[in-house]
Amino acid sequence: MNELNRLLQRLIAAEFDFVIVGGFAATLHGSSMLTRDLDVCAVVSEENIEKLRRAFADLHPVYRMSPERWSFLDHPAPGVVMNHLYLQTDLGPLDVLGSITGVGGFEAVREHAVAVELFGQQVRVISVADLIRAKETLARPKDRMVALELRALRDRQGD
Repeated sequence: MNELNRLLQRLIAAEFDFVIVGGFAATLHGSSMLTRDLDVCAVVSEENIEKLRRAFADLHPVYRMSPERWSFLDHPAPGVVMNHLYLQTDLGPLDVLGSITGVGGFEAVREHAVAVELFGQQVRVISVADLIRAKETLARPKDRMVALELRALRDRQGD
């Protein structure tokens, strides 16, 4: 988790506009499930791609979902539209998602996100309700387990 924290600190320092989603968000909401990557929702624009390139240049970011393992520092070319980025860095995997299944695009995710303090900074985390919806929509066994746990946590807290 320490490496994921360092990835997150880099995003914060780069003034990258994002919402934490996925397993890391579930952990922040109290889930006991472990995660090995950092998932964030953000607008995948040319401006944001450049912020990411500057923030992670020394971490050798490559596309982990492509057999060619292209360098993120060289791809995509300017003007190429991307919806998601699935990167491998020296600190671990980082997924930048333009939308979240079951919730919608960045604006929809950000609308209900909650602010939490991490590393002395305010960051946004997908709401429990939206995270449950996303996990249930994905319907993979591990996602169903996280959704059940988050529902139980929410019910216990009376939200």
